Amino acid sequence: MTTATLDTAPKQRVERRPAGAARLGLRTAGLYVVSVLLGIAVWQLLATHYGPSLVASPRETLSAAGDLAADGTLTNSVIASSRRILIGWGLGLLVGVPVGLLIGQIRIVRQLLEPYIEFFRFIPPVAFVTLAVVWLGIGESSKVVLIFYTSVFIVILNTSAGVMAVSESKLRAAASLGAGRRQILTGIVLPSTVPHIVTGARLAMGNSFLTIVSAEIVAAQVGLGSLIWTSRNYGRIDWVFVGIITLGILGFVFDRVLRIVASRVLRRYGVKL
Repeated sequence: MTTATLDTAPKQRVERRPAGAARLGLRTAGLYVVSVLLGIAVWQLLATHYGPSLVASPRETLSAAGDLAADGTLTNSVIASSRRILIGWGLGLLVGVPVGLLIGQIRIVRQLLEPYIEFFRFIPPVAFVTLAVVWLGIGESSKVVLIFYTSVFIVILNTSAGVMAVSESKLRAAASLGAGRRQILTGIVLPSTVPHIVTGARLAMGNSFLTIVSAEIVAAQVGLGSLIWTSRNYGRIDWVFVGIITLGILGFVFDRVLRIVASRVLRRYGVKL
């Protein structure tokens, strides 16, 4: 093989990889478009069959979304719900990850907290809506606390499961080499637990969207849950569809952004999401 051939071979491989990635990206985007179009077609068939009193058609929903966006209702609802979800979910992560690490590493902490975690995680946030309003009022605090409640236990459980799944041989090997508790935590436990934390964060985000609707229905003037409930009172099925579809799109976007950020973090530890 000549020197020229050796020089050009790596360049050819480098060029093929981006081209293959581009083709894969276009194929994925094409499948997404086809899937969405099929979904809209089925939606249109259902709307034609059941009528506008039960199922708003795609065109009616799009028109209603334009009207709600024009007067600011939709934009304000999206901003209000997003703010409550992000604050409550973020607080759930800030509390859930350290608590999960402690539970996974220290047995006495696990024994002390496990009864409360196992008790409260089976009580749905909807059961606390009335108490949240009575204790915290109808302001932002009640909604944020409910989102925090629905997020924190999921993060704790996934984080502690990740810690307890770390191989005991790795921990013993690190300890035998003189590593302290902090070095073991930052060098072995935390990197091995990051995928579990990401999974818990994604699940908690999904539960946050489930909770925000019930919280806003009871105690909110602005928000997607409030929009859906108000639309029901006015008999506007098209507005209800706008609220539901907006929740789905917003959740998809939030999860996609979370996956992109998490993939960059996991890449440092050689883990693919």
